[in-house]
Amino acid sequence: MRRKKYYLDPPKILVLGFGLIILVGTLLLTLPVSTTDGQGLSWLNALFTATSATCVTGLVVVDTGTTFTLFGQIVILSLIQVGGLGFMTVATLFAFLLGKRISLKERILLQESLNNISMEGVVRLAKRILIFTAVIEGMGAILLSIRFSFDMPIQKAIYYGVFHSISNFNNAGFDLMGEFHSLTDYVSDPVITLTICLLIILGGIGFIVMNEIYEYRRVKRLSLHTKIVLITSAILIISGTAGILLMEWTNTKTLRSLSFSGKLLGSLFQSVTARTAGANTLNIGEMTQSSLFLIIFLMFIGASPGSTGGGIKTTTFSTLIGAVWSQIRGKDDVIFFRQRIEYETIYKALTVSFSGLVLVAMVTLFLTITEHGKDFLMLLFEATSAFATVGLSMGLTPELSPLGKCVIIFTMFAGRVGPLTIAFAVTMRRNPDAFRYPKGKIMIG
Repeated sequence: MRRKKYYLDPPKILVLGFGLIILVGTLLLTLPVSTTDGQGLSWLNALFTATSATCVTGLVVVDTGTTFTLFGQIVILSLIQVGGLGFMTVATLFAFLLGKRISLKERILLQESLNNISMEGVVRLAKRILIFTAVIEGMGAILLSIRFSFDMPIQKAIYYGVFHSISNFNNAGFDLMGEFHSLTDYVSDPVITLTICLLIILGGIGFIVMNEIYEYRRVKRLSLHTKIVLITSAILIISGTAGILLMEWTNTKTLRSLSFSGKLLGSLFQSVTARTAGANTLNIGEMTQSSLFLIIFLMFIGASPGSTGGGIKTTTFSTLIGAVWSQIRGKDDVIFFRQRIEYETIYKALTVSFSGLVLVAMVTLFLTITEHGKDFLMLLFEATSAFATVGLSMGLTPELSPLGKCVIIFTMFAGRVGPLTIAFAVTMRRNPDAFRYPKGKIMIG
C-alpha cells in the first residue's frame, strides 16, 4: 500500500510555525526561573503572554516589569522579535549565518511570510529587512538609553532602551515601567515620545515600503503601493492626532493639565500607537468615549502590509474608500495616481475587511457573555485591540475570566495569522470556471 503524502501549503506552514513558537514560549514562561516569585506563570497566563508577544500585540494579564525576571523578559523580547519579523525571516538569518543555500520551497515560504507580490529578489529583501531592523532598533536603543540614563543607572537605562526599542519597532507595546503604567510618566517628553513614535511608524509602514524608500535615490520612483501606504498613514496619523487633541483638550484626567506641547505630544503618541503598537502615554481608561471610538477605528485599520503590525491594513482601507468614492461619482473604475485598481483587488479588500469585522463582532459578543457587568465599549475596545494586535486596553485585560482569556488568545492568534492566511488564500491562482451563470439583478440600498 502506498503511503498517503500530506502536503502543507505555505499558509498552513506559517500558522503551524507561529503555533510552535507560542508553545515554546509558553513552556519557558512556566519555568520558575522566569518569574520573580520563583513559581513561574500558570499555564493559561503563560499561554496568554506568549501569544501576545509572538503576535506582537502587547495585551498583558500580569505586569511585565515586576512579574518577570531578566530571563523571563528576554524570553518575551525574543518572542516579540521573532513574531515581528516572522519566523521565516529569522530562519533565513540562521541560514545566512550557516552559509546554507535558500531552497525554492523556502523562497516560496519567505515570499508568503513577507506578503511580497513576487518571488523575485525575495532573499535580497530578507537580507535588507534584517539590516533595516538592526539599524533602526540600534538607533532607537541608543536614543532611548541616553534619555533613560537621566532617570536610572546606566546599565538599567541601556537595557530599558534596548527592550523598548525592539518592543515598539515590532509594534508590540510591552514595557518595563511597572504597575501597568506604560509610558504615562513621559507624556510630555519629546525625546521618548518622538523616538518611539518614529519606531512605531517605521515598523508599521512595511518592509517593502522601507526598501523602496531606500532605493529611491537610485530608481527615482515609488510604486503605487508605497504611495498609498505613505499618504494613507500620514492622513490617519494627522487626523487621529487632531481628533484626540480636540476631544481630550478639556479632559482633566488626560490633556487639560498639560502644556500645549504636552497636549500635542500626548495626542500624537496616542494616534500613532493606535495603529497597532500598544504603548500609551495617556491613561486609556480615562479618555472620553469619543476618543476611544476614534482609537477603535484607527486600531481596526491598523498598519500596512508586510509590516510588524496588524489590522485590515492601510491599503485595504484605501481601496475600500476608493471604491465607494468611484461609485458615488458614477465611475466604473477605482483610480489612484492614474492607475486602475483591478476588481480582484477590490474583492480581496472586501473579503479581508468583512472577515475582520465579523471576527471583532463575534469576539465582542463572546466577551459580553464571559465578562459579566463590563461596559460594552470596554469589551469592543478589547476585542478590536486583540484582533488588530494593538495591545491597548481600558484596563480589562488583567481582570479577564479564564474563558475570556481563552477568547482573547484565539483573537490575537487569528488577528496575526488569520488575515495573512485569508490574504494568501485569495491570492492563490484559481482555475477559471468552465461556465458562467446568467446575470441576476437584486436591489441594493
